[in-house]
Amino acid sequence: MDNKTMLSVGIDIGTSTSQVIFSELTVENTAGYFSVPSISIIDKKVVYQSPIYRTPMIDASLIDGDTLEQIVEKEYNLAGVKGSQVETGAVIITGESARKENARMVLGKMSHFAGDFVVSTAGPDLESVIAGQGSGAQQFSEENGAVVVNLDIGGGTTNVVLFDSGEVRARGCLDIGGRQVTIDRSGKINYISSSATKIAKAFRADLKVGEVPSKEMLEKLCDGMSQILEQMLGLEEETYLLKEVRTAGSQQFQRIPDRPIQYICFSGGVADCIYHTGQDSFAYGDIGVLLGEAIRRGNLFHAFKVIDAAQTIRATVIGAGNYTTTISGSTIAYSDGLFPMKNIPVLKLTDNEEEQCWIGNRRFLENKARWFLSQNDSEQMVLALEGRSNPDYQELKLLAETLIEGMEPVLREKDPLIIIVKEDIAKALGQLMKQQLRGRRPVVSVDAIKVQQNNFVDFGRPIMNGLVIPVIVKTLIFG
Repeated sequence: MDNKTMLSVGIDIGTSTSQVIFSELTVENTAGYFSVPSISIIDKKVVYQSPIYRTPMIDASLIDGDTLEQIVEKEYNLAGVKGSQVETGAVIITGESARKENARMVLGKMSHFAGDFVVSTAGPDLESVIAGQGSGAQQFSEENGAVVVNLDIGGGTTNVVLFDSGEVRARGCLDIGGRQVTIDRSGKINYISSSATKIAKAFRADLKVGEVPSKEMLEKLCDGMSQILEQMLGLEEETYLLKEVRTAGSQQFQRIPDRPIQYICFSGGVADCIYHTGQDSFAYGDIGVLLGEAIRRGNLFHAFKVIDAAQTIRATVIGAGNYTTTISGSTIAYSDGLFPMKNIPVLKLTDNEEEQCWIGNRRFLENKARWFLSQNDSEQMVLALEGRSNPDYQELKLLAETLIEGMEPVLREKDPLIIIVKEDIAKALGQLMKQQLRGRRPVVSVDAIKVQQNNFVDFGRPIMNGLVIPVIVKTLIFG
C-alpha cells in the first residue's frame, strides 16, 4: 500500500470575518500493482489556523479585495507555505459578502491561491447546509436518527437547516445577525441595517444612527430578533416580520408536520456568545454579544435540547477540498470529447425529490435545478440520484424524458447533461437520454460513485479502453 501526504488550504470570506486554514491529508492507495488505483483519505489534521480577521471593507457594499489578498498572502508566509506546495483546497465566499457588488472580482483575486480548486460563492440556502455539516449537526442527526436544526448566526444572516436522520429536509435564511447594528468607539451607532430598522420599529426600540443607544433599547431589538427565530421554528405565531426579514434568494423554511424538532445546534460567530456568557456587551463593536444573550434567555434555547457544536465561528470555513479519487462503474454512457471536466457542483436529490422524477414531474426538477444553480457560482451541475434496482423499460424511459425536459431549460446550450446514479442503471439510462436528445446535447451517465450534496466533482479522461472514468469527489472538510 502506498501512502501520500497532501497539503490542503481553505479560505473562507464571510460577512464579518475571514480566515485561512491549512490541513494535511494522508491519502492511501489500497490497490495492488496491477489493479486500477483505489485511493482514499485515511487521516486529516489541521496544521495551521490563521487568526480570525475582520473582513476588510471599502464601504458597506464593497469588499476590500486588495487588503484581503494581502491578508491571505501574509498567512501563507506565516504558515511557511508556498503556492506550489498546496495540492487541493477551496475558496468560498459566504453570507452578505456573497451579495456584495464586487464578490466575483474578489473571488478572482483569491483564485490564484487556489489554482484549480473549488472557488465559489455560497448562496444563503447552500451556506446553511455547509454550516450544518461543519457544526456537527448533520452527523449527530444521522447517528441518532434525530430531527436537528442548526442555526448558523453570523454577522449579517442566520442560516437555518433542518436535518432528519442526516438528510436535509428544510433550509432558510433570515437577515438577523450580530453586525446588523454596529457601534463606534464613542458608543454611537454608525450603522443600522434595513432589517434591524424594521425589527426595531416593531418592538419599539428607539435607535438612530449617530446617537448613543441605551443597552435596554438594544436588548429590545435583540429580543425581537430572537422571537423571529422562534417564529421560524414554530415556537411563536408567525408575524409579517418573518417574511420581511427573509434573506433574498433563500427558501421559505418549512418544518416537517409529522417530525417535530428534537434538537438544535448553534454555529457562527454569535454562537460563541450563546454557549459562553459573561463577555463585554460591546466587545466586537456590534450587537453580537447582546443577541447571543437574548437567544440564550429566550424560548429558543429552552424549548429544545441544545447540542454543542463541534465548530462555531469556524463551522463554514472549508478546511480543505477533501477529495477521494474513485473509478466509475463499467456500465456507463458518455459522449466523446468532454473530458477532463473540473469543479462541477453536485445536486443530490432526496428520496422524495427523486420520486418526483420517476413519476414524470418535469416542472419540479426544473425549479429545483434552477434554484441550485442560483445558489452556486457555476453554470454547470451534476444531478445525483439513488436510482432503482431493476426498473422496467417504461420506468427508465419516463425518467430519461423527465431528466431531459427538466434540466435542458436551465442548462446552457451544448453543456452536457451529467447524471450520477448509485444503482447499476447508468448505461441504460444514458443510452435512452442520448437517443432522445439526438445529438443536440452531450450526456454523461455514470454509476458506482458515492456523492453528497455540496460535493464538487472532477471527471478525468476515460481509461481502460474507455470502459471507466476516473472521478474525483471533493468533499467539504471543516476545521
